[in-house]
Amino acid sequence: RVYIACSLDGFIAGADDDLSWLPGVESEPGGLPPEPESASGALGFEQFLGELGAVLMGRRTYEVVEGFGGEWPYGELPMLIATSRELVTQRPQVTGAAGDIQTLVKQALELAGGKDVYIDGGNLIRQALDAKLIDDLVVTLAPIVLGSGIPLFAGVSARHGFETLGHYPFPGGMVQWHLRPRR
Repeated sequence: RVYIACSLDGFIAGADDDLSWLPGVESEPGGLPPEPESASGALGFEQFLGELGAVLMGRRTYEVVEGFGGEWPYGELPMLIATSRELVTQRPQVTGAAGDIQTLVKQALELAGGKDVYIDGGNLIRQALDAKLIDDLVVTLAPIVLGSGIPLFAGVSARHGFETLGHYPFPGGMVQWHLRPRR
């Protein structure tokens, strides 16, 4: 499963991993105002996390999240970090792993104990989408153009179609889309 926000121009982070455009992140001029906790029918992040058994995250994404400081947003969920380098962490629930996307997803599913796996990080999402390993995407589109940054879907190997399961507008302009890849 995927749960992610992106800009109108398809970026999940701005230049230098800038996330100040996201509600709830310290905003700079030109950022978005904070959004309400939820729109009617929208899936909140805490609710989403409650449906999971494990997280599979890219190394770069992990390092950005670690840099936020404050309370760890993933609680005690087992987390597998995709990396080819040694991972040093103080979190007992976090381990590093190397391999292709099929191997990483298989390992994450084993950690999940029969529950869903959250795949996070642009590169991993693209690989999992191409490998047809994503069953559900929750993409929240923000009404902002970043111009550059980390793209969500750039570099996929083929065209992918989606079935819309629902879309939920927030009063501040964001829209959350629940999507299922067409096979």
